[in-house]
Amino acid sequence: MSEPIKNRYDFVILFDVENGNPNGDPDAGNMPRIDPETGYGLVTDVCLKRKIRNYVETVKENDENYRIYIKDTVPLNRSDADAIKALGISEDLKASKKSDPDIDRRLRNYMCEHYYDIRTFGAVMTTFVKGALNCGQVRGPVQLSFARSVDTIIPQEVTITRVAITTEADAEKKGTEMGRKYIVPYALYRAEGYVCSATVEMARAEGIKVGLLRPITLY
Repeated sequence: MSEPIKNRYDFVILFDVENGNPNGDPDAGNMPRIDPETGYGLVTDVCLKRKIRNYVETVKENDENYRIYIKDTVPLNRSDADAIKALGISEDLKASKKSDPDIDRRLRNYMCEHYYDIRTFGAVMTTFVKGALNCGQVRGPVQLSFARSVDTIIPQEVTITRVAITTEADAEKKGTEMGRKYIVPYALYRAEGYVCSATVEMARAEGIKVGLLRPITLY
């Protein structure tokens, strides 16, 4: 069992993009995010965490202690319900707490032990909050800032064609469809982050080692 860290650690992540779109802006037709005042490219902290989650889910696919809590097509309440079932707790959380005062610690420990992103970035587990439990919010020790390109960027709009026609009616009229996508020819991005020792103990789940960041390539 490893000891929790005693200090705050600040770190920098550098990653480059070549002919890709690191973080599309839905309010701008999925163009790469850009600071309109300075021309520097941006990647949100949420996007960076999503890339890390996807990476961990891929390399730790069958590891029960590296599940991902926030993921596509999986409601949060479903993961909460899995924890309740695994611990043999009644779905009536308010009644369960009266008979088991330790239920908060048990649920928090289970979620931190089995879900990498909870013990790393933290989470708000609404099922437990609505059940009047104190374990519904976990403050993650690892936090990231927005990434900003080192130099200004000039996104390019590329016209593409596709042979997959959507409807039968369209197929009778044409053999291809036109489309557009945006790319950044090349950019080097820099993001800052920190690991806060004050919140490590809250997320380490009674001796379970915190899933701290290791060198990760952000695809």
